[in-house]
Amino acid sequence: MTDLTDLPAQTVKTYLRPIDRDGLLKFAEAGRENPAKRGTNKVHTVMEGQYRSFSYVADHHPVVVDEPLHLFGQNTAAAPGEIVLSALGGCLAVGITAVATWKQVKLSKLELFLEGDIGNPAAWGAGGATMEPSQMGFQAIRVKVVVEGDATRAVLDEIVQHANMYSPVANSMRNPIPFEIALA
Repeated sequence: MTDLTDLPAQTVKTYLRPIDRDGLLKFAEAGRENPAKRGTNKVHTVMEGQYRSFSYVADHHPVVVDEPLHLFGQNTAAAPGEIVLSALGGCLAVGITAVATWKQVKLSKLELFLEGDIGNPAAWGAGGATMEPSQMGFQAIRVKVVVEGDATRAVLDEIVQHANMYSPVANSMRNPIPFEIALA
């Protein structure tokens, strides 16, 4: 019987579940052929009461949104701003995965830590401070990315920066977009 202490140490490296690279390349080709093509995301939000709501997307479980107790919610789910940061984190993670796949870099770890500075002195416009739209919402967002894979730190950073530049959600937050709201 072999004493396990006599065996050399072995490192087992596992990678995150990959995406279909061939499918990604076909999708990218379709984008090059028709860069003006757009789809439409649709969400149906239903208010339950207080500040708790359910947002339905296709046939998925609803996204539950609430406010913390100090903002008169029930604190049963993430607040709207936290959901926005979740969308940003998800979009950046998708982009990092896609760019790594495109560059044939296998990732073994990908985590994003997001922080956003936001306040609500206007009390949602219900009698709080009078403010301009540019003074409300996120005033700063910070994202720290922990990524490991079969590439150098410089290549991994290049992947992260490239994904950030092409992130639809990040660019929606950075760039002014037409926005309209009306009674149905």
